[in-house]
Amino acid sequence: MTRIRLYNTRTRSKDDFTPIDDQDVRLYVCGPTVYDRAHVGNARPVVVFDTLFRLLRHVYGPDHVTYVRNFTDVDDKINATALQRQQTGAKGSLEDLIHQRTEETIGWYHADMDALGALRPTHEPRATEYVGAMIAMIETLIAKGHAYAKDGHVLFRVRSYKDYGALSGRSVDDMIAGARVEVAPFKEDPMDFVLWKPSDADLPGWDSPWGRGRPGWHIECSAMSFELLGPSFDIHGGGLDLQFPHHENEIAQSCCAHPGEGFAKVWMHNEMLLVEGKKMSKSLGNFFTVRELLDQGYPGEVIRFVMLSTHYRKPMDWTAEKAREAEATLRKWRALVDGVEGGTVAQPVIDALADDLNTAGAMAALHDLAKAGDAAGLRASAAVLGLLTEALGDWALGVDLSHWAEKLASVRADAMASKDFAPVDALKTALIAAGVEVRMSKAGVELVPGAGFDAAKLEALR
Repeated sequence: MTRIRLYNTRTRSKDDFTPIDDQDVRLYVCGPTVYDRAHVGNARPVVVFDTLFRLLRHVYGPDHVTYVRNFTDVDDKINATALQRQQTGAKGSLEDLIHQRTEETIGWYHADMDALGALRPTHEPRATEYVGAMIAMIETLIAKGHAYAKDGHVLFRVRSYKDYGALSGRSVDDMIAGARVEVAPFKEDPMDFVLWKPSDADLPGWDSPWGRGRPGWHIECSAMSFELLGPSFDIHGGGLDLQFPHHENEIAQSCCAHPGEGFAKVWMHNEMLLVEGKKMSKSLGNFFTVRELLDQGYPGEVIRFVMLSTHYRKPMDWTAEKAREAEATLRKWRALVDGVEGGTVAQPVIDALADDLNTAGAMAALHDLAKAGDAAGLRASAAVLGLLTEALGDWALGVDLSHWAEKLASVRADAMASKDFAPVDALKTALIAAGVEVRMSKAGVELVPGAGFDAAKLEALR
């Protein structure tokens, strides 16, 4: 069996991966808070852990891997949107409008992630479906002395867990000194965090031993992972921004509620995403949702290709140039594998992925297969990375630019004789406007559909 090695954030080392039960390899990834469209940064962990899911399924078998990714559908931003809709005349109770908003946003999320070729996880629990489990876990923590109730709130005693800070490598006192923490009258210690908070009549809430209220964010993932994967499972993943405080708090609650179980064995965190070398920001005008990129003409497969070209533990820079190169490569690969079936997954691709999900190395192996003309091997191997699948292929079908390549070559030949290159420049400009990349050399003319290729504009030139 293929040996998989993964970098464990908690141990700060790359170790051999040995599942607790190789008949049921279990993976949990923190999912989105469904208050709006997913931005392109939100898509990176989806693509990263979808690729891990595919690798685990390849190695252990599709029926022996359980992947859980949650939806956080309890959130102040969701509440605010629903309240705004109610105030502008939308019909229904606030709870109805909140439900409508989360259903709408989850639908968007599924459509956008489907467009990137992400497989649906085995389970996609919604926080609102597991409030009872959260209340039960909170009661356990109180009974064990790790949590306390005050003024309708329940808080976790951070200092009751001696290993708090091990994941992020900081002590509690260092965290207090280096961060702004909420000082509230119901807290025994500034670092204590909320497990339960009260809800007024204008907010969604559930009955509990501490009054009507709603859960804190951190308890949600602890309760859902426990219910679906048990007190101990193999891998917990998410973006690096979740390492502290979310994942640190998950560990503390879960290990205190179920001592001796260990919670997650391996912690994996993907680095952040940049746009043209800068942190994504609305003020810089480089903030994009996945849907906006798709609507701009970037195929989902191209977005996935660009993301997979960088190792998950390195910052990934989304650039228009990378997207153009990805699209050109994918068009060539799809032309090569068109009509080809069967094929064996190339071992160099699996070896690269098994080495801490080295997707850049796996992509290099795909390039080698393409250069060797191994179409069947390329198709089978690319599928392990979620590329060249039938589901993602529609964007690349039916593009034949040979007519335009021959025409441009003819116009250029006439221009070489007449020394009048205006017709060449005019045709080249029109082709570029239609989203065609024009490559002219002594060897000839090569035309490649680029990002935003528009066949209608091309037809208008005839």
